[in-house]
Amino acid sequence: MTTSRAGAVLLAARPKTLTAALVPVMVGTALAHALGFAVRWDLAGFALLGAGAIQIGTNLYNDLLDHERGADTGARVGPVRVTQAGLLAPWQVRLAAAASFLVAIACGIPLVLAGGWPILVLGLLSLVFGYAYTGGPFPLAYHGLGEVFVLLFFGFGAVGGTYWLHAGRLVPQVALAAVQVGFLACALLAVNNLRDVDEDSRSRKHTLAVLLGPRFGRGEIVAFACGPLVFGLLWVTLDQPLAATLPFGALPLAMGVLHIVLREPPSPRYNIALARAAALQLAFGLLLSLGLVL
Repeated sequence: MTTSRAGAVLLAARPKTLTAALVPVMVGTALAHALGFAVRWDLAGFALLGAGAIQIGTNLYNDLLDHERGADTGARVGPVRVTQAGLLAPWQVRLAAAASFLVAIACGIPLVLAGGWPILVLGLLSLVFGYAYTGGPFPLAYHGLGEVFVLLFFGFGAVGGTYWLHAGRLVPQVALAAVQVGFLACALLAVNNLRDVDEDSRSRKHTLAVLLGPRFGRGEIVAFACGPLVFGLLWVTLDQPLAATLPFGALPLAMGVLHIVLREPPSPRYNIALARAAALQLAFGLLLSLGLVL
């Protein structure tokens, strides 16, 4: 396989999954606007860039550290991992990951100036746990805590942090939106983990799909893909009926994910399910945001 150095870095960044960074910032901004706060587009832009940089840095470290721990092998059924495939040297991947985190820090400076110490704490925790996802003495992804990390940081942290930047406080609606967005980010991870369940089991990477089995893995994908629609009905009680109903337009994408993972064993076909899960998150986020602002 021949690819440029820049192309290899882009491959390791996993751009198709960056909806996990885009959607919570979009939804947090839409919610602030819906509740009557003036939107700071400059801060929304920095938040989006910062969240994307943290996710890319996490993905790069994941590529590197999974290789170093032996979790990636030539039998991999998922997309190519650049370190394992020899497309980049380990030091190059490490440098790119560190550069991504530096970009996140730079984006965080105006956010901290605007949002104060809560944003500083959130940013520092995001950086630390972004590395600890697969690095350090207790890598979260290797101990069944990947979904917890994703829900906390790509749900509550990203949605809540974005809303805080515009409003300077939190409201119960933030928690509802955070659960919805976080579940869809977890769906991405759960599809990825079910696809890799056999390889992860051999390498002792104890994801939930490995610890509790493929049947549980399929069950959590159903919950993460469909749960946001069920939770979303609560928007009716918060006088936001369109926020409850419009996201159902993304239901066919959820069914497209489940059509593969419930009917087929883990295989490269799960990469299609992963792309559909990303499309589901993006479509749901757009429809939820539209429902909030209308």
